[in-house]
Amino acid sequence: AMLDHRAVVIGREIADYREALTALAAGEPSGRLVSGVAPGGTSRTVFVFPGQGAQWVGMGVGLLDSSPVFAERLVECAVALEPFTGWNLVDVLRGVEGVPGLERVDVVQPALWAVMVSLARLWEHLGVVPDAVVGHSQGEIAAAHIAGVLSLEDAARVVALRSRTIAAIAGNGGMVSLPLPVEDASALIEWWHGRVFVAAVNGPSATVVAGDGDALAELLAHCEGAEIRARKVPVDYASHTPHMAA
Repeated sequence: AMLDHRAVVIGREIADYREALTALAAGEPSGRLVSGVAPGGTSRTVFVFPGQGAQWVGMGVGLLDSSPVFAERLVECAVALEPFTGWNLVDVLRGVEGVPGLERVDVVQPALWAVMVSLARLWEHLGVVPDAVVGHSQGEIAAAHIAGVLSLEDAARVVALRSRTIAAIAGNGGMVSLPLPVEDASALIEWWHGRVFVAAVNGPSATVVAGDGDALAELLAHCEGAEIRARKVPVDYASHTPHMAA
């Protein structure tokens, strides 16, 4: 409920939450508690565009068939992409036989970009107009287009050629998701200094690291022994690290 009086409790253990909630109920301060009264006035809207990993097989197909606005925008993206990709975006999303799939980086990144752009245009058509936009990786390219910084054609060129370049250097690296705060993750990978790097901070206890494939294999083995639930991201390149300098 969008109530005026709001509070957030912060912790890792049940006792942490209990302490903060007790302080909240008593009207007392706590280092695990943030509370306040929401300001009045009109709320603002932000579109947040994610990076790779938000995809699934069949994404967008339902809207293609049910929303003329979404379908029209997606076809525009498909036309803008095809000179740089050689495949048809609509065929990719529909899983047409003989068309490359989303497991390829040079397919999934342009496809995600196009779906994000088309969704944003659909939201705007429905009256949900952003005051600001922000994005990560190919989501940043989508945000730049929606903000008017890049034309559709220029954004398509950037996302398609960028993903083709990544595909060309794939095979020598990887990425691992760690259920740890960035500080703890940074301390953990210090053993592999210069070979493994922090690549993305996805939340207070969610950090992605990336780097050399053999170093990540050692990291995964270490995490298994330490009962840290690390997960290998299904890519064979190290995004957002010095690997990308090439």
